[in-house]
Amino acid sequence: MTAQLDPDAPRPAPRGPVLPAAIPDPRDAPVEPGPVDPTAPALTTVPGGPPTIAEAVAEAVAEVRPILVPDEPTPTPLSDAGRALLEEGRAEGALEPLRRAVASAEPGGADLLVRAYLDTGAWAAVIDWLTPLVADGRTEFAGRLGVALAEFGDLVRAEDMLRTAVAHGEVAAANDLALLLRDDRRLVEAARVLTHAADAGDPQAPDNLVALHLEDGDLTGAAEAAERYADDRRPDALVALADVRAAQGRVDEADALYRRGAELGAVRAHTAYAGFLVARGETADAEHEFREAERHNEPGWPLTVGRFLVETDRPDVARWYLETGVRAGDREAGALLAELDGVDPTDD
Repeated sequence: MTAQLDPDAPRPAPRGPVLPAAIPDPRDAPVEPGPVDPTAPALTTVPGGPPTIAEAVAEAVAEVRPILVPDEPTPTPLSDAGRALLEEGRAEGALEPLRRAVASAEPGGADLLVRAYLDTGAWAAVIDWLTPLVADGRTEFAGRLGVALAEFGDLVRAEDMLRTAVAHGEVAAANDLALLLRDDRRLVEAARVLTHAADAGDPQAPDNLVALHLEDGDLTGAAEAAERYADDRRPDALVALADVRAAQGRVDEADALYRRGAELGAVRAHTAYAGFLVARGETADAEHEFREAERHNEPGWPLTVGRFLVETDRPDVARWYLETGVRAGDREAGALLAELDGVDPTDD
């Protein structure tokens, strides 16, 4: 049976270019009688009269063409090369192409160069470059400037910059601010900052909040925070809950949560799982997870892999990892390397 259209039913919204509500028929326009030109087109526009159907369609298409045909993206070969090197964990190699990208005004080059400087521990370079930019109102760089200032030891300015970043909507900067507050033993304030960031949807904040409670010996608070935020949409919170379950002695649950976090791409899943396996004496499996942490470029992997190798009596192999950590500005890697060399890191 053929469906009948209800003339009174509401019509669906048009999908293509919107034409005039009523297109006038040029045949309705008054035309003075005269001789017919056999060479003229079938339809002609009367001067001052309404447009033909073809002209109306052409005009409507011309109006929407900029929407239908977007501009070609600007090529960014230098930025693309630098980004690839950063993703491979080769921040030092990324510096040169990214400097050239910034000099060439490639879109996104500045953000990538800041990342490369931070990944190589070039704190002074970051501070010299970003301080005037933030002073001129470029608050999108305030969080990264705060990180560099904290690493450089200027904690007062670092806190100011990180608070500026958070106030201007950079929720991720709350994690660095909380770490600064934690190191100053302002734990209640740090927990408040992280809770606000976690509630705002930051993926790292729940993990850091749980770690804050665990470091303070508050297993109950850690469990409450982990259980509140852990789900598959927040894989890092799953790893935090795994840490809690391990601390509670619920090792089977912890093992499953670490694995699930790794499957979903949690930032430190392999590192945390490796530490869990080391504590259980499963050294071979732990080494596999440490190698996975390296392969996924997890935060601090040179130090964690290097420390594991030292603890398993492979100092010569550990040296390369620790030296890599030192080049990235990791002070703990530097201290462990000095200890490996028989140097007291507290000596001036």
